[in-house]
Amino acid sequence: MLVILAVVALYIGVYDFNGVSPFTVLNQFIQGDPNLSLSDKYVIWDVRTSRIIMAILIGSMLAVSGTTLQGLFKNPLATGEAIGLTSGATLLAAFAIVLGGHFKQYLPEIVQFSLVGISAFIGALLAMMLVYRISTSAGKTNVVMMLLSGVAITSIGFSITGFLIYISKDEQLRDLSFWNMGSLAAATWTKNIVLVVVMIISYIVLLPKGKALNAMMLGERDAQHLGINVERLKKQIVIITSLMIGTCVAFSGTIGFVGLIVPYILRLLFKSNYVFILPLSAILGSILLLIADTISRSIVAPSELPIGILTSLIGGPIFIAILIKFKKSL
Repeated sequence: MLVILAVVALYIGVYDFNGVSPFTVLNQFIQGDPNLSLSDKYVIWDVRTSRIIMAILIGSMLAVSGTTLQGLFKNPLATGEAIGLTSGATLLAAFAIVLGGHFKQYLPEIVQFSLVGISAFIGALLAMMLVYRISTSAGKTNVVMMLLSGVAITSIGFSITGFLIYISKDEQLRDLSFWNMGSLAAATWTKNIVLVVVMIISYIVLLPKGKALNAMMLGERDAQHLGINVERLKKQIVIITSLMIGTCVAFSGTIGFVGLIVPYILRLLFKSNYVFILPLSAILGSILLLIADTISRSIVAPSELPIGILTSLIGGPIFIAILIKFKKSL
């Protein structure tokens, strides 16, 4: 299904390839056809294909991060937004957009080029470190404290971001607004390479954790009796998910609810068996974000609708459905 959707997405767009199918143009590019025009080459490879790949990578990582956090916290509402990672990334990115002009010239050229992305990544890591420090005592992490501290940090982060939006200039305000709502329009192959490296490292650590997360559903003490190193598992999941979320936010802005929607759908099919849910969330997350991105860049063509609006529009009702389900089970 993912492959079929990727091919369909390649065909959708306002650019006309002079009656030739985009798949044929892509094949000509791969074969190095000298007759292929520069504009066709740029649109098919640097715009559409790179954007499709970025949607697949970011959707996959957001879904897996949400699934692992929900398994760790034994709470279907736990996501990167819940523990403050997205808020931290957004705050430092806003600082870079609004105040970066005052110190950007003193930084190395490579840092200047990707200042917003680097700031978002550092923000997610700092938020993770702060939440973890607040919620950890005597080497043990209190999950409830982690969620509550995440709510507090999210509130502080978005209030400071709101102040930065208030003092920003018109051009900065447009950048902040578009970045806050999420977009894959800035996809490049360099960013995709970084995402692939982060994804491989993260999945090597996280995807084999299905049985450990199943054991965590019984409670931390029972999981320890089954031979699970609970504290080590917590540290690995929090660090790796912050790495994934920080990288995704750095390159695409704030895209919410992917980590909430995908595990919810999979739990309807496989209950809470993370042996199946974890690897399948990697694929379903890609499918979901690829569909949302294809719609966002075609529904108001030639303009583009920020993808965060679509994911929130889908995620909001599902969030309410989860709450109603919880209410009935009380």
